[in-house]
Amino acid sequence: MQTQLSPEFQGTPDGQAAEAILRRCVHCGFCTATCPTYQLLGDELDGPRGRIYLMKQVLEGAEPTRKTQLHLDRCLTCRNCESTCPSGVDYGHLVDIGRKIVDAKVPRPASEKAVRWLLKEGLTSPAFGPAMKLGQLVRGLLPETLRAKVPAKQDAGRWPTATHARKVLMLAGCVQPAMMPNINTATARVLDAAGIQTVVAAQAGCCGAVKFHLNDQDGGMAQMRANIDAWWPHVEQGVEAIVMNASGCGVTVKEYGHILRDDPAYAARAARISELTKDLSELLPALVPALKPRLAQQPDAAKVVAFHPPCTLQHGQKLKGGVEAHLAALGFTVQVARNESHLCCGSAGTYSVLNPDLAYTLRDRKLGHLDELRPAVIASANIGCITHLQSGTKTPVRHWVELLDEALEPGR
Repeated sequence: MQTQLSPEFQGTPDGQAAEAILRRCVHCGFCTATCPTYQLLGDELDGPRGRIYLMKQVLEGAEPTRKTQLHLDRCLTCRNCESTCPSGVDYGHLVDIGRKIVDAKVPRPASEKAVRWLLKEGLTSPAFGPAMKLGQLVRGLLPETLRAKVPAKQDAGRWPTATHARKVLMLAGCVQPAMMPNINTATARVLDAAGIQTVVAAQAGCCGAVKFHLNDQDGGMAQMRANIDAWWPHVEQGVEAIVMNASGCGVTVKEYGHILRDDPAYAARAARISELTKDLSELLPALVPALKPRLAQQPDAAKVVAFHPPCTLQHGQKLKGGVEAHLAALGFTVQVARNESHLCCGSAGTYSVLNPDLAYTLRDRKLGHLDELRPAVIASANIGCITHLQSGTKTPVRHWVELLDEALEPGR
């Protein structure tokens, strides 16, 4: 696709990056077949091809409108289109650029600004933990829509105390320690059972995704730099990897090198951080032989684990099938939905708050397919997906590492 950038964008990093991405697009429309919002709305402008057309117009000098902004806002950034695209269009990076440009030109209503500010500042604030505890105390009194965002209080369990020669860093996350702390401790216990010590850098915070994808890109990059500073001494000491048990954080940290590529003070270190970052599932192949003898008993093969692969895992990180295969090797009966397992569940970070009608429609559609498997439990790999799916079903929704942790011998 040929683009003639307007003088405003010629020579700018955003303009050059967008032009390079647009050049790859052949406008074939394969992406529309796998776009969740196009599936729901049937509007070309609510699919990747239509959004690319809108962004191209803006880059060529057309004035964006609130309608332009709305179509870009409706995008889940699930990157399913990237998995489908025969030309390798880097849509995720393009829509980040497009949203940044459009938001700079199209003022939002005060109410929208307030909600987006509360999300980007509140979710990443040290006050989030105490606020979540308060919400859990009065959870039964909360309106249904708010109660869906406040999971029941969870026991975090024991953090292992053994020291091992093999060490990995783990990002605790901004909301996970308060909402579902057992995911982090279960991760540490599973790795401990395999002879690996989990280290959390106290000064590392949010991965930066919340602010970055709410168009506070400067704020997001500041968080990324702070994490690099917190992790770097451990990197110099030789940690094997930086482990992510939330695939949304994982896809972001794996892109630090890209996002900070023009920062002379951080580019090289950011690239190294991205290189070291692994989703927890990527460690599974090497862990299976060590963990198999540590199972207290074989998992009940009659109990189906319905696995929902998050978009950030299968499309963002391009990791597909690993969790299912390696849990199966450990005796679990794991199945993915027979239909639309590639589609987003509607969580998508803050999307379910900003676009609830679309998000809950996608949730119910996803749960319908998962329920066909008659699962004893639904498993996933991202806290956003887990919380969102749990709000629509009585079937327990867990992180897969929690299931593995429970299967290991007690008292390890």
